[in-house]
Amino acid sequence: MQSSCRNRFSGTVSAVHRGAVNSEVVLEIGGDDQLIAIITNNSVDDLALQPGKQAYALIKAPWVILTRDDQQFKTSARNSLRGKVVSCQEGAINAEVIVELPGGQLVTAIITDDSIEALGIAVGETVCALIKASHIILAVAR
Repeated sequence: MQSSCRNRFSGTVSAVHRGAVNSEVVLEIGGDDQLIAIITNNSVDDLALQPGKQAYALIKAPWVILTRDDQQFKTSARNSLRGKVVSCQEGAINAEVIVELPGGQLVTAIITDDSIEALGIAVGETVCALIKASHIILAVAR
């Protein structure tokens, strides 16, 4: 599968909770990390998602929000992935920050240079990547 998304996670569906229009899909991505996605029931059916099925989560880097401590405030983002910054490449306005999760997966975020400075983000620092469930695109191999 080729995609322009910087964040591609392979995992196993552990749960599907159907609602009237949308479903919540839980994808185990390794290292005790999981992603929760909200997609339409039609998409769940089209992808034949059920517990045990292999799937991919795609997340564009600008959709990832970084924070230094997710315990100090409450947020509506369903996904919180904690890891260490392994790369921080600043540009003219924005920066690319790559975070390694305990299981070895990488999360890439695009944030402003001002945010890098305000949060004190640097290689080796622990950060939390926040991702809204509605910002996750699920895919399966056919």
